[in-house]
Amino acid sequence: MTQRPRFHLAFPVNDLAEARSFYTGLLGCPEGRSSDDWVDFDFFGHQIVAHLSPNDSGHKAHNLVDGDEVPVRHFGAILEMNQWRALAERLKKTNVRFVIAPDIRFEGEPGEQATFFVLDPSGNALEFKAFDDDSRIFAK
Repeated sequence: MTQRPRFHLAFPVNDLAEARSFYTGLLGCPEGRSSDDWVDFDFFGHQIVAHLSPNDSGHKAHNLVDGDEVPVRHFGAILEMNQWRALAERLKKTNVRFVIAPDIRFEGEPGEQATFFVLDPSGNALEFKAFDDDSRIFAK
């Protein structure tokens, strides 16, 4: 398998200690560089940066997608199906509140995918999804 291009995403958080606990402790994302105002995480091979900005975090709007109220402002990762299942089970065992519980979206359609949404401690919405076949990622 070839290496996919990596992305970089910066996002606001209320508290860096809470962000570290969530992203490193709960999701298993190794920490990279940091300062008093930001911290890098290896988010499944991609670089995300939590910036201290208490007045900017969280999401407000939702759109209806396949019957679910999906947070408009969100980011996430497309995982291998076994990674997705393992992460969903780990989060269930730690009693994480799912915004959208683990389920299959667009079942029987070309874009069928496993998905779930959680919020980080600052209210940022994250989606984790997986496809049985990566060729379905952009299927119409």
